Amino acid sequence: MKTLIIALLVLWLLLAVVGFVVEALLWLAFIGLILFAATAVYWWVKNKRSRGSATR
Repeated sequence: MKTLIIALLVLWLLLAVVGFVVEALLWLAFIGLILFAATAVYWWVKNKRSRGSATR
C-alpha cells in the first residue's frame, strides 16, 4: 500500500509539472496539485491512525 501511495504522489507531481511546462495544460497542473495534496493528506491520516492504535 505504501508503494502505491508513493507512486500516486510521483504521478500527481509529474502531472503538475507537465501542466506548468505546457501552459495550455495549466488546468492539468492544478488537478495534479490537488490530487497530490489529497493523496498526501490521506497517507498522513492513515499513518497517524496506525501509529496511534499501535501505542495503545
